[in-house]
This record gives sequence, structure tokens and C-alpha cells, in this order.
Amino acid sequence: MTVQPENRTVLSVTHAASFPSTGAPPSANGGHPVSPTNGHPHPISADGTVDTAGTAEIGPAAARIIANIEKAIAGKSDVIRLGVTVLLAEGHLLIEDVPGVGKTTFAKALARSIDSTVRRIQFTPDLMPSDVTGVSIFNTETSDFEFKPGPVFANILLGDEINRASPKTQAALLECMAERQVTVDGTRYELSAPFIVLATQNPIEMEGTYALPEAQRDRFTAKISLGYPDRAAELAMLSDQTTSDPLDELRPVADAASVRRLIEAVRRVQVVDAVKNYVVSLAEATRNHPEVRLGASPRASLHLLRTAKAAAAIAGRDYVIPDDVQRLAVPVLAHRLIPAPSVTVAGRSPEDVLREIVARTPIPIASPPVASAR
Repeated sequence: MTVQPENRTVLSVTHAASFPSTGAPPSANGGHPVSPTNGHPHPISADGTVDTAGTAEIGPAAARIIANIEKAIAGKSDVIRLGVTVLLAEGHLLIEDVPGVGKTTFAKALARSIDSTVRRIQFTPDLMPSDVTGVSIFNTETSDFEFKPGPVFANILLGDEINRASPKTQAALLECMAERQVTVDGTRYELSAPFIVLATQNPIEMEGTYALPEAQRDRFTAKISLGYPDRAAELAMLSDQTTSDPLDELRPVADAASVRRLIEAVRRVQVVDAVKNYVVSLAEATRNHPEVRLGASPRASLHLLRTAKAAAAIAGRDYVIPDDVQRLAVPVLAHRLIPAPSVTVAGRSPEDVLREIVARTPIPIASPPVASAR
């Protein structure tokens, strides 16, 4: 399938200057777009305190985290950037790749870059749901049941080889990932923020594994693959990692409280209606495509918009442009699609189909806001 030349032309005229920003240069009439903070320099939180985190802080903070992770994973800047984007978008990350390319190392490096509670689960076929969420144990001293929290009660949960656990155990994560809470014996327990699941799986090891169901994959905001390092990065690894483990040298460059403030700042990134329509158009295109049996869900649209807001903030903008959405469409949407049998027979992947959808979906062009006449 070929891409029409006019689509390339549309891509070339999509740029940041077409979209409004509270930090954009003044328009011809000297006005600025209205800030969502309603005139207050910083938004006021629910408890009445002033949150001093702004979008200007997100880029430098994200850069520190990315640089820290790169000390352990060399030559994968784009993948690391996407992982940090998912973190600030309040999402969950599925890392799928062949063995030995650094999936677990990447997850651990991200966790160690943030001074917060971290738990790791090695998923195996005999793992029970209570091993993940926790269990109520009868206390003979109090003659009552006492809840013992499981490893899911952490800011960062590392799930190694998640597809080795049974579907029953995998399902234990559904409520945690979607609602950030755990229900045990009829009692609901809130999970602390931030909460992110970093799960790994090997796509080529099928013996003793259970494929993630569609509902589980839809909970993951994005799926990434590290891939093999380039020659220079692999040679550097042979020189640096034969005598010491780079993870042992990593020190936190952020903490849970600062990440929460950054997430709040990401929520305030502006999105014009044209960009929202673009997100919905991409989702609808996956649902109506003849080569897709199951398209993107409304949750997928929401995740795409949230990650686009985080990407815009990391880039130093307080507004989203279509380029943000376009760059994130494949990692955010592709793993949720179920392709038609003809796609699999032809040796094509959902990523291939989604790239064609992105190339054929018209990209919106927005004009700066026009001040109303007085």
C-alpha cells in the first residue's frame, strides 16, 4: 500500500506555531490565549495548597531521568524517552522483546531513577492472585482478619515475564491498572500515586506461557521493544559491564512526590478540539479498517491523548500538536489491535497496518485564537 503524496505535504505544514499556547508569542492584536489556571499563576489543589509545579519544570526533570537511565541502557534514547512519557501520563508500560536485550534492566533503571517504593514479581505458572494483591490472614491475638498487602502496593511494580502467569493471576492486575485500587474480601484498598506497572514478556518463548488477553493489553498504555543495540553500544557494554553492574551505580534523580507534581502539571497541558478530533479519527479508522478485526477502544483514545500531553510537556510546550499524537500512535495503539487473518498470512504486523492508517488519516491544521471584538 502506497502513501499518497498529498499526505506528505500535509505533514510538512503541521507545526507548533499553528496551535495556541499560554507561552506563545503575542498575536497581531497583542493578546494571549487564556490560561486554564484562570489568572492564577499556579493552580490550586483540592486541599487548598498551591501547586508550584509548572510545565516548564517537566522538560528538565524528564531529561534528568532519561540521562540517568541511559547510564544503564546505551543507545536507546527514543525508547527511554517513551518510557518516561508513559510514567508522566499515568500509564503502564509493556516491554516485549527477545531475551537478553535489556528489558528487565530498563525497568529496573527507571525504577531506581525515582526514589519511591519498588516491588518486583517474577511471574510463574504457580503464582496465585493473592501473591500479587495480598491476602487477609486471621490474627489469633486480635481474633480478627488482618490484611497483608501484596507487592502491588508500590509506586513502581516490575512484572518480569508477565505472560508466564496463568490468566487468573494476570487478571489480578486488571483492577490495579485501571482503577489504581485493590479489592480483597469486599474491602477496597487505594494504591499510592504514582503507580506504574512495568511488565516484560518474551514473544518467542511460547512453551509454558499464556498470551495476554485483549482486556489486559488494553490496560497497558504503550508497548515498546528495545531491539538489539548498535555495534558501538554493544562494544561499550562489553567494556563497561564485565567488571561492574551499571544498575549498582544509579542514584535517584527524582522522588514520588516530585513525580506526582509533574503528573499534575501534565494534566494541565492544553489540547484544542482539532487535536482531539484527530485522536478520535485515528481510533475510528482502526475500527473501520478491513484488515482489523478489533480496533482501538475509547480507553486507547484517552491513553493516546494523555501520552501526547506528556510528550508535549517534555518537549517544553504547554499545548499538544498533531505531531505529538502521530509519533505516539504506533506504540500506544498497535498492541491493542487484532488483525484479520489475511494480515498474518501476508507476514504483516499490526504496526504495519497502523502506520498505513496514520499515513492516510488527514492531519488537522489549527489557527491561532482570534480575540473577540469588544
